Amino acid sequence: MADPNNDRAGGIHIGSVHGAFAIGDNNTVTQHEGGAGQPVRDPAQEELLQAIRRLRADLGNVVASEQTAALDAELSDAEDEIEGTGEAGRGRLARLRQALGDAGAVTGILASGVAVGQAVAALLGG
Repeated sequence: MADPNNDRAGGIHIGSVHGAFAIGDNNTVTQHEGGAGQPVRDPAQEELLQAIRRLRADLGNVVASEQTAALDAELSDAEDEIEGTGEAGRGRLARLRQALGDAGAVTGILASGVAVGQAVAALLGG
């Protein structure tokens, strides 16, 4: 019987694999490269994205107003931008900060609103 702790004991040993591969009969391998992967996000942008998603979910539970509709639109645009490019640009962050301020009566009482505000402030430097 082969010793599982001995790499030379027979069988198959696979180290590091980059790309696509298949083992066995009748397998199909498809590899898509370039543009198919998620952009790399820094932790601050990832934190903002998660906070945006929580706030958008929370906004569905409050009475809608012109301000909350405008905020949701900015949140949606910021979410799309982060998902598409890996980050929300300074202009987007400034618009998001303004929309948070305009909907302050609602966002001030939601923990998710406070979290988005803090994440935006951190990314804008204060």
